[in-house]
Amino acid sequence: MRPSVRRTTVLRREAVSVTVPVALAALLAAAGPAAAGPLGASGVGDPYFPLAGNGGYHVGHYDLTLRYDPGGRHLTGKAVLTARATQRLSRFDLDFEGLKVTGLTVDHVKAEYRRDGQELVVTPRHALRKGDRFQVTLTYAGKPAPVTDPDGSLDGWIPTDDGAFVAGEPQGAMTWFPANNHPLDKSSYDFTITVPKGRTAVANGVLLGQSTRNGTTTFRWRQREPMAAYLATATVGTFQVKQYTTRDGIKVYDAVDPREAAAAKPVLKKLPSVLEWESKLFGPYPYRAAGSIVDRAPNVGYALETQTRPVYDSAPDLSTLVHENAHQWFGDSVSLTSWKEIWLNEGFATYAEWLYSEQHGGPSAQKTFDGLYKRPASDGLWAFPPGDPGSGANIFGTPVYARGAMTLHVLRKAVGDRTFYRILRAWAAEHRYGHGTTTQFERLAERQSGKDLDALFHTWLYTSGKPNRP
Repeated sequence: MRPSVRRTTVLRREAVSVTVPVALAALLAAAGPAAAGPLGASGVGDPYFPLAGNGGYHVGHYDLTLRYDPGGRHLTGKAVLTARATQRLSRFDLDFEGLKVTGLTVDHVKAEYRRDGQELVVTPRHALRKGDRFQVTLTYAGKPAPVTDPDGSLDGWIPTDDGAFVAGEPQGAMTWFPANNHPLDKSSYDFTITVPKGRTAVANGVLLGQSTRNGTTTFRWRQREPMAAYLATATVGTFQVKQYTTRDGIKVYDAVDPREAAAAKPVLKKLPSVLEWESKLFGPYPYRAAGSIVDRAPNVGYALETQTRPVYDSAPDLSTLVHENAHQWFGDSVSLTSWKEIWLNEGFATYAEWLYSEQHGGPSAQKTFDGLYKRPASDGLWAFPPGDPGSGANIFGTPVYARGAMTLHVLRKAVGDRTFYRILRAWAAEHRYGHGTTTQFERLAERQSGKDLDALFHTWLYTSGKPNRP
């Protein structure tokens, strides 16, 4: 995510896989009695969002069928979740808020359910055994509304004047489909989205096809590589669409609100070269598809790295394009195990901006670092350490982005350019389609450099206040 200046002063989701992620299994194993008994835990234990995600199962695939009426702001949906139990389950939860459930089955048998805040508590007719593969089918309808995050911003299904801006970080996926809504649980997706003729519905991955009949158009999308729920989108609007394939074989799909087209065109034109440059630094691009969704959503105030196809609330500048697409490696392919460690997403994407500037005729990363370091100790840049923001209200704050990037620059200076870039490529390769932690990153950096980096990471990630100059 790259917040705009309206929100903060940052520099600025074929074959179904149901293998339980190692990181998810480990966390659930440590989640306590609720995760170990016959009842699935109502959350995975995230310190900032304790109800995010659910215990007892892993979703391998989501098949979402949606119909949206922008005029009435009405959504009808059918979600089929293919999952595997990671423990014996007589009951489990789904994250799902707001919309009315009209039917629910587990393995085609009607199941009992009840609402408990953002939790949909499901009791199947027959208990599930550990290792069982099962299917949850849920139908629902209503007017989806976004959630308000601890920092006061909106995410989820956000209505616009011609459709909806759909961006789910960190909580919003549950506003439009039932989910195991934590980055620990990553899945493949199919989307079938029907909208009025003249509107376009854009989701993740590759467009399989579209068809128009009886005044509506249906779009079918497939995201095969694993994706966290918050990175899924189904943005709807009146868009100008451009499709092409890069020389590396990446299928690009750009959807742009006509009111933003003139400003967006020169920036989006650079996407193939940006992806090529990032691939040289970070390793092969992780996905088959890429592109951009440029909406006009003046009340949103941010862009989000929705997987394969970032969504922008207005025409982006080049730095924002670089930032959101760097997230395809850092945040999307290599995902968090806890929102507390979001610097691994935002610090990396921000530093990608600095590197792009340095290598394309702009200020060097050192000059950017120096400009930031000149800020007084009372400045918001030093308000909290990026490795421990303190609460969900701070995860999109300036320290996470800018001081997170400063940490990487200090690391670069400590180990040298050749080793630093080797660390970035190894991080993206070793954790491709999986998860990573700060501890794992530090160990990788030490292994690649042969240096003890404990003091560096402690100072720049976990020490309050302004660190001494390195």
